[in-house]
Amino acid sequence: MASLYKISVSNLGGIGNKRAELFAKLGINSIGDLLNFYPRSYEDWNLVEKIENLEYGTTVCIRATLATSVNDARISGGRIISKAMVFDDTGSLQIVFFNNRYISSMLKSGTEYLFYGKVTADSYGAQMVAPTFSAVQDATAIYPVYKQAAGLPSKNIAKTVKQALAMLPNTIKDPFPQQVREIFDLCDLRTALQNIHFPKDHEALERARKRLIIEELVVLNLGMRYLQESNRGMSGVKINIDYSNDFERLLPFEMTDAQKRAVSDCIKDMKQKNAQMNRLVQGDVGSGKTAVAASVCYTVVKNGFQAAFMAPTEILARQHYETFCKLFENTDIKVGLLTGSLKESEKKKVRQKLADGEINLIIGTHALITDKTEFKNLGLAVTDEQHRFGVAQRSKLLGKGENPHLLVMSATPIPRTLGLIIFGDLDISVIDELPPSRKPVKTVWFRSNQRDRVYSFIRSEAANGRQAYIVCPLVEEGELDDIAAAEEYAAELMLREFADIPVGLVHGQMKSDEKEKVMQKFVSGDYSILVSTTVIEVGVDVPNASVIMIENAERFGLSQLHQLRGRVGRGQFQSYCILISDKSGQPTKERLEVMCSTNDGFKIADEDLRMRGPGDFFGERQHGLPQMAIADFADTKSLELSQKISDYILFTYKDIRNEELRALKGEIDRLFNRGGHNSLN
Repeated sequence: MASLYKISVSNLGGIGNKRAELFAKLGINSIGDLLNFYPRSYEDWNLVEKIENLEYGTTVCIRATLATSVNDARISGGRIISKAMVFDDTGSLQIVFFNNRYISSMLKSGTEYLFYGKVTADSYGAQMVAPTFSAVQDATAIYPVYKQAAGLPSKNIAKTVKQALAMLPNTIKDPFPQQVREIFDLCDLRTALQNIHFPKDHEALERARKRLIIEELVVLNLGMRYLQESNRGMSGVKINIDYSNDFERLLPFEMTDAQKRAVSDCIKDMKQKNAQMNRLVQGDVGSGKTAVAASVCYTVVKNGFQAAFMAPTEILARQHYETFCKLFENTDIKVGLLTGSLKESEKKKVRQKLADGEINLIIGTHALITDKTEFKNLGLAVTDEQHRFGVAQRSKLLGKGENPHLLVMSATPIPRTLGLIIFGDLDISVIDELPPSRKPVKTVWFRSNQRDRVYSFIRSEAANGRQAYIVCPLVEEGELDDIAAAEEYAAELMLREFADIPVGLVHGQMKSDEKEKVMQKFVSGDYSILVSTTVIEVGVDVPNASVIMIENAERFGLSQLHQLRGRVGRGQFQSYCILISDKSGQPTKERLEVMCSTNDGFKIADEDLRMRGPGDFFGERQHGLPQMAIADFADTKSLELSQKISDYILFTYKDIRNEELRALKGEIDRLFNRGGHNSLN
């Protein structure tokens, strides 16, 4: 089918330049694109109702004959209203269309049609407004509904898809070899395409969906695996000695077994493989990822190389710098800091020491990847909070050395099945236990009429020297924007409830240096309360913060709520997360009760995936994966099956460049080119 991606949709009948532009707005430029433009839903025309049994407000299918010609009339604004009567053996019904100048030529008096639409009523009785219709002899049992563009309704798209399906060659080169299809009970591609657009019945539709979903996930899975292998260049960094036991003696606490396993995974990668390490250390908030990174840095430096630790913000970089300086103060490891806010003369000194090898471990922000920054012998690059750095930024840091090892850290728990896809280019270590000294955050749910009680509690915590975050309300569309709402909310708190307590405000529209100043004042204790939108910096360590109050908690996903909750509970004091919500619907109740019942980020991630799908993990498509046409990352059964099929394909055919997998390789290249990646050659 690959050649159909080279044929423009304008080659189909009825598509001139203007209509081709409308298709382009939907991302459809070729016939191949059109065949992969799957319906967003379906209308079931199997259940035909008699007109006498129709109920107002229901959406139904009727089989009726056009009693009269369509009557067009002009109404205000130059619009056209078209009406006609239809009947069956039990009664009659009026059908109405607006601004459809061609409808009178499309419907013929005396012809029997199937009409599908919502039943309403006017002063003349029952009617259907703008129903979908088809002559009985041309109708299908299940009718596709496509995403539309202005001037390009779903029905026109369906007609065009029928033309495209007719252009399929008799023999399609199926991406899945016959052996794979038979073993895993998958229909062939031609059958799948025919039945995803115009299914014979529900069973045929489900088989088509299964086939196309599995194919898309296998293509993604194999593509990510190939990226994983191709990204591993021969590393010029050879680690001979494991110094992790020496490092542990520097710590004032005992590392957990999970931390030790993560360190061991990294050391094995660096000692036993010729290729560079590409490893993600994934752990819940407070699980001790920084200690793991420090241990790996220690071993790399002791083996004679430099290490770089890149944080997403200056405040985080400074916190890590202070931590590492204290940790390594009685060793021969020299720690440096490089951020954008340093004076140019200071930056120059730090860069010179880096180039000369005087600094063994450098902590910094994006300043680490500028052209001016050079290393003597970079052996390890660490990026903190991986979702804040793109692949290009990671590559720039890695380019500062001779294929140095890469360690990526993330505090966002991802379900196992989803992680296999998202982090396909990284090996994964999971820190799945918290240090015994870490006290679980107590989470409670209050109604808005109990807010005064919450404010009193925050005052009492502040009186005891503690600090609090207040995540201000999210607004509904059409109201104030979130920033205005935050400013208004903070001002009200400063003037009323907390007039005698220092309150700070931070939001997403503030300049970076302004945010940094406010956050630094909160860290240093100048503010007792920080009012914020959801931009509270992930990972900021304020051990003295013991309360976070989250307004409109029902508008957040579980993973977002868990990340926000992670801002507290970092010190020796018992901490609290207070959810404010008046919503009482079952989904909201279920979500907030999960938050109140567990602090386990991985359990929460699994629940969030089950309830809301994968979007909440990524925000604005932070994962950077190619866009899926039909697959859903929340479909864990399909994810697991695609994993099995991918394993089988690689075991049987050894390499995706195998000639028998030529069509599959073509689909992988097409998907990754569409996602902004290079072809996987």
